[in-house]
Amino acid sequence: MGIRQVRLLADRGFCDTDLMAWLQHCGWTYRIRIKSTLILSTPDGQRLCKISDVKLQPRETACFHHVRLTGRQFGPVHVVLGRPSDDPEQWQVVSNEPTSVETFGEYGERFQIEEGFLDEKSGLFELEASKLRDVNSLERLVMVISVAMLVLVSEALDVVERGDRRVVDPHWQRGLSYLKIGHKAMSYALSRGQRFFRTLRLHGGPDPEPPKPRKRGQPSSLEALKNGWHVSFHFIS
Repeated sequence: MGIRQVRLLADRGFCDTDLMAWLQHCGWTYRIRIKSTLILSTPDGQRLCKISDVKLQPRETACFHHVRLTGRQFGPVHVVLGRPSDDPEQWQVVSNEPTSVETFGEYGERFQIEEGFLDEKSGLFELEASKLRDVNSLERLVMVISVAMLVLVSEALDVVERGDRRVVDPHWQRGLSYLKIGHKAMSYALSRGQRFFRTLRLHGGPDPEPPKPRKRGQPSSLEALKNGWHVSFHFIS
């Protein structure tokens, strides 16, 4: 496709070896969460283990390098497993680059867009409630939503940079998404006959006002993980 330096971050629903092969063909890298039912094999096709058979201690990680996936023997790939807390749930991520504890942090970058998904669905726009099935109608609706998001997020950035965020979001630290801040700011201005949407601005760089942490005094799941053990295989020509 001519686009390089792309990393795909995806949940278990995208754990597909055809997709991984296509990404490899494009020269892209990936971090995809995988199901615990998958089987890992050595480079020569010998069954190594089922992912669910690997039982980790709390805060332990395990890496498998140069292994193959599923009955199709897809690979070589790299897999990292982790158990971030006393909870029995384990994380498992596959990549076409060597994995480590840091792989979980790279995969976790995908959660930055979860806030947007919530706003598009139940949080604000109720996109799913439209129950549209016609492709053209749905495309037009998404276009309208996209324009609205652009305007509202731009307005929210303006509000935050002016120092007026707590007028519409009273938390000490930002507690609402930028889309919701923009929506509240617009409603506030309209109810008082004030001017809004002074300029269109969407700039890159760090978040000017990061949201407040959901829990205080606790390390993140990534910080809780420690280096564990590695199993590495190498192809012999």
